[in-house]
Amino acid sequence: MAEEDYGTFVDWSQMGDLAQSSGPTKVDCKDLKAFKQMARQGYWAKNHRLRAQVYQQLIKALPCRTVTPDAEVYRDLVGNAAAKKPSSHIPLPEFVDGSPLPRYCLKAEAVASAHRVINCVAGQFPDISHCPSLPAVTSLLLHFSADEAQCFELVSRMLSCNEPGKRLLDQTFQAHESSCMTFGDLANKYCTAAHKMIVATAQDVLDVYSDWQRWVLGDLPFGHMVRVLDIYLVEGYKVLFRVAIALLKFYRKHNAEAQGAAEPDSNKVRDDIQAFIKGIGSTVTPEKLLEKAFSIRMLSRKEITLLQLTNEKSLQQKGITVKQKRRNVQLALNPDTFSSEIVSAKEMRDIWSWIPERFALCQPQLLFTTSTHGCSLNRFYSHCEGYEPTLLLIRTTDGDVCGAFLSTDWEERKRGGNKLSFFGTGECFVFRLKPEMERYEWVVIRHPELASSNKTPDPEDEAADPPGGQQPDSNGLQQPERPAGDLSPFLSARHFNLNSKNTSMFMAGNFDSIIVGGGDGNALYIDSELNHGRAGRCATFDNPPLCAESFQVALLEVWGFQDAMAP
Repeated sequence: MAEEDYGTFVDWSQMGDLAQSSGPTKVDCKDLKAFKQMARQGYWAKNHRLRAQVYQQLIKALPCRTVTPDAEVYRDLVGNAAAKKPSSHIPLPEFVDGSPLPRYCLKAEAVASAHRVINCVAGQFPDISHCPSLPAVTSLLLHFSADEAQCFELVSRMLSCNEPGKRLLDQTFQAHESSCMTFGDLANKYCTAAHKMIVATAQDVLDVYSDWQRWVLGDLPFGHMVRVLDIYLVEGYKVLFRVAIALLKFYRKHNAEAQGAAEPDSNKVRDDIQAFIKGIGSTVTPEKLLEKAFSIRMLSRKEITLLQLTNEKSLQQKGITVKQKRRNVQLALNPDTFSSEIVSAKEMRDIWSWIPERFALCQPQLLFTTSTHGCSLNRFYSHCEGYEPTLLLIRTTDGDVCGAFLSTDWEERKRGGNKLSFFGTGECFVFRLKPEMERYEWVVIRHPELASSNKTPDPEDEAADPPGGQQPDSNGLQQPERPAGDLSPFLSARHFNLNSKNTSMFMAGNFDSIIVGGGDGNALYIDSELNHGRAGRCATFDNPPLCAESFQVALLEVWGFQDAMAP
């Protein structure tokens, strides 16, 4: 097949160096692991025809549901309709949610072809209700298709893929929204500096993160995007998360150097990120972007999947299945209605930015305060049982403010009888607000070498080396590395092989005290009268003392999470 067969829709004058094919002309490989190495190293990156052939091979090898429309279906349905509809005025289906079709390096007339393909897909996949990435994916694949029918078949196979654990495109609003929440969780954990910057400058952090897929599938220049696509078609959905986090890291560096002026609003931040990514080619090469993406330690497909499932479940419980106007965190923390004797609305908003995304649609609900309910541990338990998670806030008589996010219902303490026993999950964390703000997460998140998953590692997640093969073994291929941790912080400690139980003591309580953090000390200890406390270092959170080591409680509050969607 002639090379130009795969360039029918391409405007070669826009392709730059990619218009000059060089390097290997074929791939003699059937092994997925070998394909993974080749994709990361850019084996077919300089040969348009070879890249097109590899894409065909990879997508046609996807396991799909039994009835998957192919090129012949498209030809039967569309026929010579192309001749009758020469323009791109064919509206895109509603499920793309207004996402424009990025032209990349397509000829002007090829835009109409992409519109036809997408509309035919809509007719053949009536179950798709929300798929804003479809225009970008269709446009990309059209660059590597001999005709519209072939592009239609490739897109259809990606949508029909039913390989367990291999997710390629979100097709419902719930799946898309949970992916945005998951990205927020991952940004908070793996890109803390950028996350803090966005919290400080955007009115609605979730609104900013709702664009994360568009950053990759839409805003990236074509040369960068096809390198991402090389790997995405082999390794799946997790690649998009890695690349988006890398983009956020580069944006934060760019923004720090630009020394932005006045505080922008959410729309301004969204526009700034989009403009930066569209122009990223002037400062960041495709290989540098991928190197940054694959140098993020610990991030595994298992963690992404578990977070996604948890966030989807949270949306289901709230009855959110279709797009609706989202209440942002600022509305939930309206200073006119929010009232705490310990923290301001701004300080509570800062704490909210640390909390898992699935609770972002909740608003704080005061469950217990010593100023109203008195200094009684029994009353503390009676007001807090039945709620999870909860947020503990303490102000000492010295004016220090500290606390803890506690993942589990305090009623769990009863399982140990009168014996003091620890419970909770790795989502727990402790923090201090005054004299300075700092959060301390579960030590295993920061030091994964302290634990390993009981489960067999997923071969898809074995290699975390940057592209380019900087660490070759004797046969020239990268040596797969066991991931630093197939970890998910919301798993209980029993899911891990821990070097020491001291690293999994999250929360405990009995009739005479409550404790947060254990192992060689406690992060917080409060006596039965909720009057005297101790703070210290502990192995679970690897934290310094949150306040004076021996302190008097001036005020203690416990906050729950009320569903903001509830009437």
